[in-house]
Order: sequence, then structure tokens, then C-alpha cells
Amino acid sequence: MNAQKRHEIFARLQAENPHPTTELNWNTPFELLAAVLLSAQATDVGVNKATARLYPVANTPQAIIDLGIDELKAHIKTIGLYNTKAENLMKTCHMLVNQHGGEVPNTRQALEALPGVGRKTANVILNTAFGQPTMAVDTHIFRVSNRTGIAKGKDVVEVEQKLLRHVPKGFLHDAHHWLILHGRYTCIARKPRCGSCIIEDLCDYKDKTEPA
Repeated sequence: MNAQKRHEIFARLQAENPHPTTELNWNTPFELLAAVLLSAQATDVGVNKATARLYPVANTPQAIIDLGIDELKAHIKTIGLYNTKAENLMKTCHMLVNQHGGEVPNTRQALEALPGVGRKTANVILNTAFGQPTMAVDTHIFRVSNRTGIAKGKDVVEVEQKLLRHVPKGFLHDAHHWLILHGRYTCIARKPRCGSCIIEDLCDYKDKTEPA
């Protein structure tokens, strides 16, 4: 895929959705971090229901520490793997209080040192909370990037690096949101909805589906 096609793809995605963002509900960097930690193998809708119960009671690292692990688990028990997620979130809260003055750090190294925070989560926080041009490659972005030809790679790190290199700079800040939403609602895993896709004519996918 050439640079002109990539530019047109992101121009169309921007025109359709000028201000994309995560579907997780959050108001502070810590609320976003906690929500992303809880979102592994869970839907954003499910996480939002849990945080709607949790955040009015505790939405800072110290407040969650004061809440205690048992109460934390009770508030998020509707989410899969809630025991492990609660333990990681509690450990993260202690590290934030003890090492960062209760604030979420804005560097990759510091974020990835937190329990349960990997490269993808760090990229989400850096991009969404702090406005840095990172690319959080999840299963949706990996599929869309390879399927369309925007950025082909055998693993998420290779796709991330190619996206950072090939996405036009003016679109880089919002690109990962557009690609996630495109993968979630249009370029879905089992049978992409090519007939309703605004970039179908620019996509390199060989097995395009017919409209229903």
C-alpha cells in the first residue's frame, strides 16, 4: 500500500469521526488506567458498569487502598478474572502512592513497571490520557492493519512500528482509535462488513464480502 492510499484512508476515517476516543468511561488518568487494567478479556460495556459502581466510592490510588482488597473485589466481581485484576490494581495503587505521589506517570518505562501494565496498556495511557502519538495494537488493530494492508506484520510490535512509520503525522494521534473502532464494528473478525465500509475501495483485502 502506498502513502497516498494510507492518507486517503485516514482522511475518510477522520471525516466520519473527527474526535474519536476510547469507549471506556474516565475523567482522570488514574480512572483510565484502572479501567484499562480491568478491560483485559472483558468488554468496555462490562468495565463501564463496574467502574460506575467503583468510582463514586473510590477513584484515586489512596481511596482504593483505603477501600481494601475485599471491597475492591466486591465492586468489580462482574468482570472476568476479577480476583487477579483486583490484586494487580491494588499493587499498582500502592506503587503509585509510594513512588509517584499518587499520580499516574507519563513515561513508558514507569508505566510498564506497574503490575498488570504491558506495552499495549502503556500505549493507551500515553495516547489517551497524555496526548502522545503512540499506537496501542490490540487484536482489532492487528487484524485491520494486516487485512487492509495499511501495516502488515507478523506480531503486534512489528505492526506497531510500521504504523508509527507509515501513518501520516497529522493522523497519528487519533489513528489507533479509528482502527480499533473500524475493527470492532466494520472490519470484524469472522466476516468483515465490506459492503458498508467507507474504505473498501482502498483496502487490499482479497476476500471482500458481498453486502447482506
